[in-house]
Amino acid sequence: MLAESLGRRRFARGMIIFHKGAVGQNLYLVESGRVRIFSLSEEGREITLNMYGPGECFGELSLLDGLPRSAGAVAMENMAAYTLRRDNFLRLLDKNPQMASSILELTSLRLRYTTRLAESFAFMDAYGRVAAKLLELADRYGVGEDGNEIEMRLTQRELASWVAVSRESVNKVLGTFRDQGMITIDGGLITIKDRLSLHKLTKY
Repeated sequence: MLAESLGRRRFARGMIIFHKGAVGQNLYLVESGRVRIFSLSEEGREITLNMYGPGECFGELSLLDGLPRSAGAVAMENMAAYTLRRDNFLRLLDKNPQMASSILELTSLRLRYTTRLAESFAFMDAYGRVAAKLLELADRYGVGEDGNEIEMRLTQRELASWVAVSRESVNKVLGTFRDQGMITIDGGLITIKDRLSLHKLTKY
């Protein structure tokens, strides 16, 4: 029933899917590619809040409350996504109330993630923030035998927006991690070599 209610859209790399404050009526389920969720201050400073890839969804808050978007979304690469309109979702939820438990679980996970993000901004220095983000990316997108090779090419600017520090600071931190043998960097691909040392930097 859910599949019959889905639409499908394609987005080119760099295309804005929606802006913060826009009317939200769709949930998006990523089929291929990746999307970055971001917030932009009045001064033009951008902070990355999260990123989602194949099999993950975004835009669920507007689906639940019908309020304007709380953040913006941009395609990091060419991507395809299924869409679910709010009216279709509410109709299906009314017919299948057991869906509510999954929605509550998803909302809880997103809230916990936001809490951890706020804590990292408040209590960690640049080294801790970058270390925590690299460990998270390896857990979510790691490949290889040990899952420590991060399967994406992040620019220093993109990583800086994710940890709310300057690009210059990210460059310095990554250089330190590399020199101390915690990571290797090859053509933009980062591989974690010493998880324990990185994890120690995230303690506060």
